[in-house]
Amino acid sequence: MNKILFALLLLAMPLGAFAQLSVGIRGGYATSSYSYQGTSSTRSTSVDGIGAPTFAFVVEYFSSKNAGVELNLQQLTLGFRQFNADEKLNHTELTYLKAPFLASFFAGRSGRFQIKFGPHLGYLLKAEDISREYSGATPPELPTYGGAGDSPNKLMYGLTAGAGISKLFGKSTISGEVRFAYDFTNPEGQDRIYDMNSTNLEFTLAYLFRIKEWK
Repeated sequence: MNKILFALLLLAMPLGAFAQLSVGIRGGYATSSYSYQGTSSTRSTSVDGIGAPTFAFVVEYFSSKNAGVELNLQQLTLGFRQFNADEKLNHTELTYLKAPFLASFFAGRSGRFQIKFGPHLGYLLKAEDISREYSGATPPELPTYGGAGDSPNKLMYGLTAGAGISKLFGKSTISGEVRFAYDFTNPEGQDRIYDMNSTNLEFTLAYLFRIKEWK
C-alpha cells in the first residue's frame, strides 16, 4: 500500500510546463455487494447488496496536459440484504467517509475520455441495522453491526478504478463516470464470521471549476 501511495504522489509532481487545479462536486448512485464465509469450512456465500445516493467534494490537479491526480472526500453507503428460506430479511447499512486518491489519464481536448485508478481509505461513520427478522442460521448469517454490543472495524481500505467522458466549457468541466471499487475491509471486528468482503459500483456526474492554471 505504501508503494502505491508513493507512486501516486510522484504523479502529483509537475511533469511539464503545464498544470492546473480544479475543485468541484460529484454525485450519483452507488450499488454494493457482499460475500462472506460463515466459518472456515463453509464456502463463500453472496448476499444481495443495496443501492444508495453518493456525493463527494473533488480536487483535481493536472501536472501535464494528459495526466494528473484526483482526491475525493466522499460519503458512501454500503450494505447487504440477506434472506433465509422463509423469506425473512436481515438488512444492514454501513455509511463511510471515503477518500479515493486516484491517478488520472485522459485523451482528447475539449471532449475527453478519462481513466482513473488508485487506492482509497475510509472511516465508518454509522452502522445501522434496518431490519433484523431472523438469527441462529446454519451456517451463520451475517451478524448485526449497529447494535449496542457491536464493535465493527472502522477503517475501510481498497482499490478504485473508473472510466468516463468529460466536456470542457471554458473554466468549467462536466463529466460522467463509472467507478468500481474492491474493499479489502472486513467490518467484522468480533470474529463472529470467518471472512467478508465487498465491492461497489458507482454511476456519477461531476462539475469542476478551474481555480488556477500555470503555463
